[in-house]
Amino acid sequence: MKYNVKFKKLNDAATVPTYGSPYSAGADLYSAMDEITIAPHTTTLVKTGLALELPQGFVGLIYARSGLATKRGLAPANKVGVIDCDYRGEVMVALHNHTDIPQSVAQGERIAQLVITPYVVAEFEEAEELSETVRGEGGFGSTGTK
Repeated sequence: MKYNVKFKKLNDAATVPTYGSPYSAGADLYSAMDEITIAPHTTTLVKTGLALELPQGFVGLIYARSGLATKRGLAPANKVGVIDCDYRGEVMVALHNHTDIPQSVAQGERIAQLVITPYVVAEFEEAEELSETVRGEGGFGSTGTK
């Protein structure tokens, strides 16, 4: 299913997000900055030069690009960035260099991927008891042990 997502270019270097294949879940986001160097083990905000208008009830999730993360050690510092549907500012990626060497990012380079997905707004209700399940309170690896 396709939805129209309005965007605004905030500078001439901005690149419209693109999908790598017809069935890609994530659209590539591009750097709209002059070439930058990210020092080892530091984080830099990389501007995309874009503002988005996501449909109400949808969220934009910013994930690492697998090639950038595995080959160059660059990935979003917050692991998954969240763009709420009422945010109208510039989309930026907090890109972290996990390596011991400086990494450069060129203008127009793909820096992350954006997945747009619906979300549920919960109404939290306090309860004295919760329903029983087979799993119960088991967590943090409990389902993989025998």
